Amino acid sequence: MKDIAIVTGASSGIGKSYVKLLAQDKSSYERIFIVARREDKLNELKDELKDDRIVPVVSNLASSSFMDDMSSCLSGEYNVKLLINCAGLGKRALLEEQSAEDLAATLDVNCRALTLLCRGAIPYMKEGSGIINVASSAAFLPQPTFTVYAASKSYVTSFSRALNVELKSSGIKVTAVCPGPVNTAFQSNATGGKTSEFTGFRKLIVADPDKLAKASLAAHKRGRCLYVYGISQKLLHIVSKIVPISLILMFMNVKKENK
Repeated sequence: MKDIAIVTGASSGIGKSYVKLLAQDKSSYERIFIVARREDKLNELKDELKDDRIVPVVSNLASSSFMDDMSSCLSGEYNVKLLINCAGLGKRALLEEQSAEDLAATLDVNCRALTLLCRGAIPYMKEGSGIINVASSAAFLPQPTFTVYAASKSYVTSFSRALNVELKSSGIKVTAVCPGPVNTAFQSNATGGKTSEFTGFRKLIVADPDKLAKASLAAHKRGRCLYVYGISQKLLHIVSKIVPISLILMFMNVKKENK
């Protein structure tokens, strides 16, 4: 039985950083399945890394039938040694300004697909296997204008921590990774291309995706169930536990534009 890794959201950003990191490990994985919507980007990454172990899997995780695409790697032929759920979506806008399609896609990718992939992979895991679910520090607090994304990441964090307990007796580790702003295309996608860079305080704490991937993978190997990346995000996590959320929300002034 071949040991494999599966990485979603693998064509760019943090997912791509995870793939590059796993490719450096020449002995742990006999196949590295990389999952994303864009076949050209997956093939570019495979060519860049020049690693025959890498197998592109083209799939839209927002699709109701995406699990059919995963049949190539979820089979009795493989032991899923590591599943990294890194695919994520989110729009920064008032709820009423977002389309029903965008809202559904955010929930489908961030929550439904992640959950079903964990469920689908567990029967093909054994003692020593692991799951990394990339959440966000947005999970710590409700976030007006980022309502659905923040709520979905709260789900990922809660789900991961509970699943870690469920699988403890099987020797399978689950880690929720909670970074703050990361230097990827996410900001541009979240704002509909209006801005590609973080501003204000966020600009000072933007994380490097390669460093985040390396640190979180090491934390997972150490058995961490929740890994909050960066000093600023660790402080935010502490504050969210101490200061009443209602008080924090009072200072989040959201203005609606006149239509």
